[in-house]
Amino acid sequence: MCGIAGVVDWTGRLTDEQAILSAMTATMRCRGPDDSGLWSSRHAALGHRRLAVIDIEGGAQPMIASKTCMAPGEGFQDQEPPPVVLVYSGEVYNFGQLRTELRAYGHSFRTRSDTEVVLRSYLEWGSGCVTRFNGMFAFAIWDAGSEALLLARDRLGIKPLYYQLHPSGLVFGSEPKALLASGVAKAEVNADGLRDLFGLWPFKPPGSAIYRGMRELLPGHILRVRREGVRLERYWRLEIRPHTDDLDTTAATVRDLLDEAVAGQLAADVPLCALLSGGLDSSAVTALAVRRMGHPQGKLTTFAVDLDGSGTSFQPTVDQPSRDAPFARLMAGHVGTMHTEIAVDTPDLLTAEVTAVRARDLPTMGDLDSSLHLLFAALREHTTVALSGESADEIFGGYPWFALEAHRPSDTFPWLRAGRSVGPFLAPDLRERLRLQDYVRDRYADAVHEIPVLAGEDPVDRRVRQVCHLHLTHFLGALLDRKDRMSMAVGLEVRVPYCDHRLVQYVWNVPWRIKRAGGMEKGLLRCAVADLLPGEIRTRTKSRFPSVHDPAYAGAIRRRLRESLADPTSPLAPLLHTANVRCLTEQEFPAPMRPMANTAIAFLLSVGTWLREYKITIDDRQ
Repeated sequence: MCGIAGVVDWTGRLTDEQAILSAMTATMRCRGPDDSGLWSSRHAALGHRRLAVIDIEGGAQPMIASKTCMAPGEGFQDQEPPPVVLVYSGEVYNFGQLRTELRAYGHSFRTRSDTEVVLRSYLEWGSGCVTRFNGMFAFAIWDAGSEALLLARDRLGIKPLYYQLHPSGLVFGSEPKALLASGVAKAEVNADGLRDLFGLWPFKPPGSAIYRGMRELLPGHILRVRREGVRLERYWRLEIRPHTDDLDTTAATVRDLLDEAVAGQLAADVPLCALLSGGLDSSAVTALAVRRMGHPQGKLTTFAVDLDGSGTSFQPTVDQPSRDAPFARLMAGHVGTMHTEIAVDTPDLLTAEVTAVRARDLPTMGDLDSSLHLLFAALREHTTVALSGESADEIFGGYPWFALEAHRPSDTFPWLRAGRSVGPFLAPDLRERLRLQDYVRDRYADAVHEIPVLAGEDPVDRRVRQVCHLHLTHFLGALLDRKDRMSMAVGLEVRVPYCDHRLVQYVWNVPWRIKRAGGMEKGLLRCAVADLLPGEIRTRTKSRFPSVHDPAYAGAIRRRLRESLADPTSPLAPLLHTANVRCLTEQEFPAPMRPMANTAIAFLLSVGTWLREYKITIDDRQ
């Protein structure tokens, strides 16, 4: 998986700046605990931290190539002919096919790694190589011959990549902390950053990094950096087209595409497992993985998080109608995996809150982030790679509001239709300056404007297509970012088969009546994998990633937030409406509303942690 970083400076001073690059890569040691490498020339310096997954011995980076030679980068010397240098994070799952194709064009390979395939693909096809990759990736290529840097990110934004321009060039890295370590980026937030942070809570708009001047490279885009300037280019977008397949054909196609995605993501030279919640999405991935693996080296290992081992504190809600643990055990027994439950209790969650903020470089989603981090930390003791069921809800329409939008369309982001907002908890003067309602309205209008329209489409199908597009471009990114940060903070690579762009593209055009086959959420997916699952799981209603039901956790975070309000040195208190926040922490909510209330409290608490830990400077006047 790995972490990448780099600097471009047209003033020619980079030969003396190895220390800066070392500091940048050192912040991402957790992303790449196995190895590190640096390369620099007069105008560019690239750094890498490696998590070795494929070709343990041969995949060192930075990797250097020319048309006639190639070797892992060593030292800080330019090479002749002018080198092409790559730092890369991710996995390209079709690297085997691409290697065969490149050999036919005369390329030779010294390693078995997909890294070398990415580099050779650039030499053959230039920046157009990204359209040939099936996988999750973020990479930078310095082409010394043309003195140009290419930054690229995968289609859905599974792997992160940030950059910031400066007067004489640019800095980039897998995480904001790398840019902050460069000295170019500052821990500063202006009014736009606050709008991005609070306006679409708990998400942020695509491309925003919150920090002043910093940007996140948009999914499906490349950035060309030359002496004369930078240019952002889009290489992939969802294409609209009529769907003519019937239900049976559609389900069969989905099954084939998902099976192929899972099969391609099983490649690893290190231990691999699956995350199994007992829900439809993860159960389908687990079953397909077991079939494809055929137990060549023993059973597949599966893991689940259990936040309430005894079940005594659990109370069903609309979003979480049932506990995961019994269903995960049922599915593990059905397909014969070696299943382990990772128990997480309240003291662990409270301790992990600061760790989660440092992993994210931003405020978190509270226990949803902390529990995931603890699960991944426990997994890392046994494995290096995990398969996940992330993104099936966004693709197949699994959230409750999909059905609501089909019949009663709203005029905002669907996940905000219930009025969920942290705006009322902000200080009145700050709220007035930020004008969050106007901000949300404008962001929604911009998002809808870029969605293509199919002439003559049924109004229900049109609205659901819009909703799916909004989820894939504005909602999914936050979940993938959460998954990446919490996993890479412990050096674990998490793969997401449902994010295979071929599957995403196909399902996006499927009409709502087929997606909701049988009258259930994700009915199409249920049809596609029905033969793989026991009946109890095949018909199980969606239950979101588990929240903490322990009253001790709710009591602890409420107490901490009240203490922060009363602390005269707190950087958080000036941002908040004291009376409204105190009411939030003291009010007794009905059981269905408690998880959301706890998430809001935990988010505000983590804002304070972030402000303190990162020494954030705020200027909300701009």
